[in-house]
Amino acid sequence: MKTLGFACTSADAPLAPFSFERRAPRSNDIVMEILYCGVCHSDLHWARNDWGWTVFPAIPGHEIVGRVIGLGPDVTKFKIGDHVAVGCMVDSCQHCDQCEKGEEQLCREGNTGTYGGFDRHTKEHTLGGYSKHLVVREEFVLRMPDGLDLAKAAPLLCAGITTWSPLKTWNVGPGSRVGVIGLGGLGHMAVKLAVGLGAHVTVLSRTPDKAADARALGADALLVSTDEDAMAKAADGFDLIIDTVPVKHDLNPYMPLLDVDGTLVIVGQIGPVAEPSTIPLVLGRRRIAGSPIGGIRETQEMLDFCAEKNILPDCEMIRMDEINEAFERLEKSDVRYRFVIDMATLQAA
Repeated sequence: MKTLGFACTSADAPLAPFSFERRAPRSNDIVMEILYCGVCHSDLHWARNDWGWTVFPAIPGHEIVGRVIGLGPDVTKFKIGDHVAVGCMVDSCQHCDQCEKGEEQLCREGNTGTYGGFDRHTKEHTLGGYSKHLVVREEFVLRMPDGLDLAKAAPLLCAGITTWSPLKTWNVGPGSRVGVIGLGGLGHMAVKLAVGLGAHVTVLSRTPDKAADARALGADALLVSTDEDAMAKAADGFDLIIDTVPVKHDLNPYMPLLDVDGTLVIVGQIGPVAEPSTIPLVLGRRRIAGSPIGGIRETQEMLDFCAEKNILPDCEMIRMDEINEAFERLEKSDVRYRFVIDMATLQAA
């Protein structure tokens, strides 16, 4: 099917209008019209080829909310007109041990990314949600719960599940002591979700400037990481720290903050960090871990939880033709806390 999108043709090129064809729907496919698409920091990295493996032309976008407009004959879970969502992956092998237990993001054969992946049948590279239509197999389509604001929900499909998954993996609940490093797109969702789960939540920031923002998001406290006295007093005070910083940084100041068996989970930086010391790890039986997105079942659980608790990202709505300016602002961290594209503006753009 012919459709429209915004694509970049090289690492130096701005995103621009792009006509292309989506693959023909298969028997178990959903065809959806995209209504809203969130703008993730990964979109910027992909467009700029920061990781070195971008395939051009590239259409980013993996925080997608839309409406079902077509169904394959074998689809059973959805009907025309349903509001649905797609996150960071659109396929996996479906038969390995990880897929069978609902951890498709950890598929032994590798999951297929919503963009930058390769279709398991045609081998064509996948193109993302900065477009009018999407064709996805039923198993990777999520149901949008009633009552969840479609215009604000898109970032839940990446920022939400990326922070929800470690909160659930490490059993955060009432009485848990959770720290969040960084208060951007991922960090503000980590705060909201941890608060929703009943945890005592502290934002860790280099300056006290974000204290009011932290409180407005529901955090109980802000800890200034450059204040040596305050950091020393906070030693052994956290069960889990979620690190959302998306660039190379030093983990060592945060390790003494963990209690025995505490874990610092990296969800932001994909790449090197400063060399960590093993002293606080060994002497305190502490851990450094990583976590990607969650599986489809866990993502649906997160959406349902957000609908129940009325948890939504703080978003700034933009037009499709404002995406290059949004990327420039994203590089400067000039957004509170997530851009969402109103895809109704695509045709005019």
